[in-house]
Amino acid sequence: MRHTLPIAPQFYVTAPQPCPYLEGRMERKLFTALQGDQAQKLNDALSKQGFRRSQNVLYRPSCAECSACLSARIRVADFQPSRTQKRLMKANAHLRRNATSPWATEDQFALFRRYLDARHADGGMADMDVFEFAAMIEETPIKSRVIEYTRAAGPGEKGRPLVAVSLTDVFDDGLSMVYSFYDPTMQGLSLGTFAILDHVEIAREAGLPYVYLGYWVPGSRKMGYKSGFNALEIYKGGVWQPIGEPADHRAELHPLSVDPIAEQVARIALPEARAIRE
Repeated sequence: MRHTLPIAPQFYVTAPQPCPYLEGRMERKLFTALQGDQAQKLNDALSKQGFRRSQNVLYRPSCAECSACLSARIRVADFQPSRTQKRLMKANAHLRRNATSPWATEDQFALFRRYLDARHADGGMADMDVFEFAAMIEETPIKSRVIEYTRAAGPGEKGRPLVAVSLTDVFDDGLSMVYSFYDPTMQGLSLGTFAILDHVEIAREAGLPYVYLGYWVPGSRKMGYKSGFNALEIYKGGVWQPIGEPADHRAELHPLSVDPIAEQVARIALPEARAIRE
């Protein structure tokens, strides 16, 4: 006998806490566990609806006062680098890319600490120790990769020093840059932007249509750089659409832009049921 069982995860809401992107606002997240043999399907389905992964959790902002956080992705086939981005790719042509399994190393953690201390010393991850870092990298129930970038050794150095790292998930329709960090002393090379440009090339080579960048937040200087990539789409009103003029999305900062939690959950499309036999 053949039956079908729906993939029906339970959704929860976090307690409010200060928003890391917009001063004076409170952040709240809608989340669900990512586990079991259907984790990849669930991750693929919810990521297309604005969710992001953090270890074995999928989450999406669900704040009470605004809906400013908009999931963003680049359409690979339509992307054309700007002149500045072309110069940046040329300036970083000496770097070597290495894709590995999601396994944390001492070199990665050392670079991660230098990056946090220089760029996000007062952020939510500032106190992360080596064990928490290892969990961030290694606790993944889906197909993930660590993309490392190295440079040639200088005087007194051995091997190829690590300059940038991206923890990257592989979806059925693209790559998702879960978290990236880089050498803060190499500011002139814009390594964060370069990593995005290189992921567009990786996706193109793999025949994947999108590169997911996380959330773009109108009004946030921290997230403003994402609108500098052309062929950018945002997930808004339940559909993916071209970002257009960034200033046109200021309405999402208004409390009336937020739907009740129950309505948000009811509109989430889950993966198809899976068949089982008795």
